[in-house]
Amino acid sequence: MKPAIEISQLNVSYFGSKAIQQVSLSIDAGRLVGIIGPNGAGKSTLLKALLQLIPRESGSVAFHGKSFNEMKTSIAYVPQRSEIDWDFPITVFDTVLIGTYPKLGFFKKPGKKEKEWARACLKKVGMEKYSDRQIGELSGGQQQRVFLARAFAQKADILFFDEPFAGVDMASEAVMIRLLKDLAKQGKTIFVVHHDLSKANEYFDQLVLLNKTVLSFGDAKSVCRKEILQSAYKDPFSFLEQQEVNG
Repeated sequence: MKPAIEISQLNVSYFGSKAIQQVSLSIDAGRLVGIIGPNGAGKSTLLKALLQLIPRESGSVAFHGKSFNEMKTSIAYVPQRSEIDWDFPITVFDTVLIGTYPKLGFFKKPGKKEKEWARACLKKVGMEKYSDRQIGELSGGQQQRVFLARAFAQKADILFFDEPFAGVDMASEAVMIRLLKDLAKQGKTIFVVHHDLSKANEYFDQLVLLNKTVLSFGDAKSVCRKEILQSAYKDPFSFLEQQEVNG
């Protein structure tokens, strides 16, 4: 069986400066994978390059052995909150309903079945009672739950999330990570850019430690070792003294 995501010798440059260098990874289906690294390490750039949102200088990317264009209706992406226009006049329900569009085909509108599915996805994340709210009226955690519901609505096999827990309350974060783990158990493959190292070992099956290139990749416990993390982070890790990440 082919890997869910296979990246080979990926390079990305901005104005002549290398942002991503020689990244090669092979991710099996059913994995919840965290991407960690210091600020400016290229974590968001990596996601955008995989999804062809920015050009790749060189290298190849395959999803279940196919190109992005062949698989794009089976791939969901939730960007950072700062990249979303929260003033856009759209309701919570319609935001989630958009997730059904990729599999409808051209010129088709969502029908009764799609609307029922969108409601079911909202219920799954505990946001059904906010269906008629404008998306910008919600808290940060609520907004992220809605976009998680939209990703569910797409019925994607591979999901990408860029800093989904940033600015999110603890209750929403707990709901979201539980749902992401459930998706992984169902065979979905999930890539998450993550900044909170103290929870990385607990949240993810595997971790990619990135600083323009891959410094370490493997099961979360093996990557969350002090000597490995110090290859990427210069600041002291107080959290490493507070919990046993090597256990």
